[in-house]
Amino acid sequence: MDRYGGPEVLQLVELAKPTPQPTEVLVEVRAAGINPADVKQRQGQGPLSSFPMILGWDVAGVVAEIGLGVTIFSPGDEVYGMPWFPRQAAGYAEYVTAPSRQFAPKPPSLSFAEAAALPLAGLAAWQLVTDTIHLDAGQRLLIHGAAGHVGALAVQVAKARGAHVIGVAKGSDHDRLRALGADEIVDYTSVRFEDVTDPVDAVLDFVGRDYTARSVPLVNRDGVVVQVPSPPASDDVRGGAAAGVRVTGFLVEPDHSSLLALTDLVERGRLSVEVGAVVPLGEAARAHEMVESGKVKNKVILSPDV
Repeated sequence: MDRYGGPEVLQLVELAKPTPQPTEVLVEVRAAGINPADVKQRQGQGPLSSFPMILGWDVAGVVAEIGLGVTIFSPGDEVYGMPWFPRQAAGYAEYVTAPSRQFAPKPPSLSFAEAAALPLAGLAAWQLVTDTIHLDAGQRLLIHGAAGHVGALAVQVAKARGAHVIGVAKGSDHDRLRALGADEIVDYTSVRFEDVTDPVDAVLDFVGRDYTARSVPLVNRDGVVVQVPSPPASDDVRGGAAAGVRVTGFLVEPDHSSLLALTDLVERGRLSVEVGAVVPLGEAARAHEMVESGKVKNKVILSPDV
């Protein structure tokens, strides 16, 4: 894309194949995931500002070349990752270069499309639950937007750690959330969540608006509320501090060890990911239209091989 705008700004072009620098790998992309962050970036609401711009952070593929100093991968290895975030990774392409430790071996049980649906959302879920909240077994976690892609993964990560999970979602998503392991589900269309929820140790807020402020009174002292993806308002931070609750924002980071942890959960049957559609790379504009329409429930994937 050479400007911000609607899906039509995404155009297929020919570029030279990149060369891996020391500590980098060249990955032949078999699938690239589309995230809401991609759509916002295309509209001019993301961290990138230089044109021409290539979107995409979720990547799954095969190592084609390795740079000097790379020891954890060899050509032919199947990998997945979220390279360079929040800098440009240029995932909507046939080839990507990035530091080798921003990738991990692809979970053997996942297809390339399924693996490309996992890195950004999966890393966010893992880092939120384990590193930001430090959720322990037996603790109570409330998730607003639990039926979203990150929210559903956070439900599974939290359950794998032995937590009691309360998901807030509309009625049509309740069966799916129960299947993912949610212990309680609140239908926000029929009740106010604060009227039916007992005290919790932590809250993940994927909705925003006034949800963070309304959640603070539910949180036990020394608990935490994390608002994603936008940072919380200063009033919410001060209100949380007055109640002895930490209110904070969050930004996901590339992380080899976290990817390995996700792979372990996948291979143990504790984490599943769902693909809604696979679209040819050259039809990225149509894929973005599908994402923005909201008609495709699960992750939309681009594939150079389709």
